[in-house]
Amino acid sequence: MITLIAAAGTRNELGRNNDLVWHLPDDFNRFKTLTSGHHIIMGRKTFDSFPKLLPNRTHIVITRNKDFNVPGVIRVSSLEEAIAVAQVDPDPYVIGGGEIYALALAVADAIELTRVHGAFESDTFFPEMDPEQWDLVAESFHDKDERHDYSFTYLTYHRRK
Repeated sequence: MITLIAAAGTRNELGRNNDLVWHLPDDFNRFKTLTSGHHIIMGRKTFDSFPKLLPNRTHIVITRNKDFNVPGVIRVSSLEEAIAVAQVDPDPYVIGGGEIYALALAVADAIELTRVHGAFESDTFFPEMDPEQWDLVAESFHDKDERHDYSFTYLTYHRRK
């Protein structure tokens, strides 16, 4: 089961200048809980946005750069190769960025989307989902508070059979 996991604004904004445009500690914790112990598939720019390897996860980075070699990272040259490598994990996660999400949407079985309620300056976007292909199976709203400048909703989608 391949799952896309992302946080996106109301217009599907993901981030700007290779960084998020919001800070949502509860969403970071959810990301950590869901992805811990699993393979995470990402593009090189997403990988470069991390200060270090994320603990307790197998990092698979898709890049055309054959010289990319980081200890603890599996380098692949395509989404298909990443999925083949991740087959040992029953629940790998695709974690971005925009180009990788767009490629993976066609083969994903589930989407864990945090909808951040706001409009943001962005240069990277989550792909449009065809509502005919996805069923919303869980939804949980969180209001803004002293730790979160924006309200957000956790949305879980499963691909229609």
